[in-house]
Formats: sequence, C-alpha cells, structure tokens
Amino acid sequence: MQLGRQQLLRGVRALVTNRGLRITALVVAVALSLWNVERVPHTVILPAVVGLLPFAIGKYLLCPLRWHAISTSGRSRRWHLRAYAESEVLGLISPWHAGADLWRVHRLETIGVRRSGAAAEVGLDRFIGAVGLVTAVVITGVTLPAAVIAAAAGAAAVVLVAALVVRRRRPSLTSRWPWPSPKVFAFGILLSIGYQATILGLLLGSIDAVGGSVPALQLIAVFGASQIAGVLPGVHGASPREGALVAGLASIGVSWTAAFGAVALTALLYWIPALLLGGSCLFLRWRGWFTEPQPATP
Repeated sequence: MQLGRQQLLRGVRALVTNRGLRITALVVAVALSLWNVERVPHTVILPAVVGLLPFAIGKYLLCPLRWHAISTSGRSRRWHLRAYAESEVLGLISPWHAGADLWRVHRLETIGVRRSGAAAEVGLDRFIGAVGLVTAVVITGVTLPAAVIAAAAGAAAVVLVAALVVRRRRPSLTSRWPWPSPKVFAFGILLSIGYQATILGLLLGSIDAVGGSVPALQLIAVFGASQIAGVLPGVHGASPREGALVAGLASIGVSWTAAFGAVALTALLYWIPALLLGGSCLFLRWRGWFTEPQPATP
C-alpha cells in the first residue's frame, strides 16, 4: 500500500512539473465535467451562479488567509492568495487534490523554506480545514454517522501524536515547523467554517438549478458524511466523494437525476474561478510577470 501511494505521489509530481501533462489533464477534467452536466435534462444556471459567488470568496480569499495566518514564511497575504489560486488548478486535475499541496510546498521551497517545514505548514493548514468542517457540522446540531466521527477523531489523534513524537525525538527537524497559538488556531477554524458555509451555498444553488430541493440541515449532514470518501483517490468530478454525495442526496429525497446533475454542475462550476484566478496567475508566471522574492538568509 505504501509503495502504491509513493507511485501515486510520483505521478502527481510529474503532473505538476510537466506542462504538457498539465494541459492534457486539464482538458480531460473539464470535458468530463461538461459531459456529466449535459446528461441532466433540466438546468437553470442562474441559481448556481448566485451560489458560485460566495464560494469563490470562500475558496480564494478565506482559505489563503487561513494559510497565511499559520505560515512562518514571512510572505504577504498577496503572495499567499496568488500561490493558493495557482495550486487549485493543479489540485483539480490530480488525485486526492494532491497537486495543490505539492505546488504549495514547491512555492514555499522557492522562497527558502525547508521541505520538511513547508510540508508541515501545508499539512497543518489541511488539518485546520478538516477541524473546521467537523466543527461546522457540530455547530448546526446535525449528528454525523459514528463511522465519520470515529474516522475524524482517529485521524486527528494520529496527526497530533506523530507531530509530538517527531518534535520530541527530532527537535532540529521541527524547529521551523509552524506551531500556531490557540488564538491563531481558533481563527483558522473560524475561517474554515466560513468556507464550508460557502460550499453549502454553492450546493444549494446547484440543486435548485437542476430542479431539486432539500432542507439545509439535511444537506449539511450529507455533505459532512460524504467527506470520508475523500480519502480514496479520484479525479475531480468523478471521485468517490462526488459519488457519496450523489448517494447521500438521493437518500434524503432528491431524485437520482437531480442529485447527479447538482453534483456534476458543482464540479463544473469549480473550474470557473480556478481558471480565471489560478489559471491567470499560472499564465502570468509562465510569461515572467511575477518575480519571486529572494530566499531569506538563515
């Protein structure tokens, strides 16, 4: 299993660094999303577009601000906004969204951050995002399935124990790892909750766009439970997470056609801000418009 994961990560690295593979994967992913939406017989795009606006703010403003809050790189908010937007394009065309994390690690390395510290920083950002997801569901009073709660608690425990063990046995390795204060950690969770709210807004808009309807609290429960399927690899728009979300929507009364269409439409709409923001940043970087700051002197 470990060998298979290493091979997958090598493949994702090749995708991140090879321009031809990136373009091919991008075209295939967008075409897949378009094909899925065309199979839906009834689509009114306006409600989904209305839901897309707050999602773009949550994804490309709140998430980078969360990363900036815990970062030890010393770079500006603008730098984090741009690097995060770039990473999302690569994340959408790679399994596990791993391309986004690898790109962010790469961008941190280019400004002088050690690889271990860069990986720890990105991992911590992901961890705070997961805590924010669980917290958002708990605040609404929705009861998650026991399997989801156990998986989330187990993952959190593993991450915490591993970090403490490494910090104790290899203090030199963790000296530059981010260790946010409780205030910063709580701020990151608050931003994560705000981001989760924007995703739900996009889902509600997409469901309305295909002629379906669902109570918001039930949608929160289905969305939270479907995240457990995200541990399995898959391409954006055709991953186990999307499949679990379709099944969950159908289980709370949404027709299979509307559930499939809403999830497919949501996956397609993700591309609009990703290409407009992240794609533009990547293009301008390729054209040499952005000059990278020099690495800080140790």
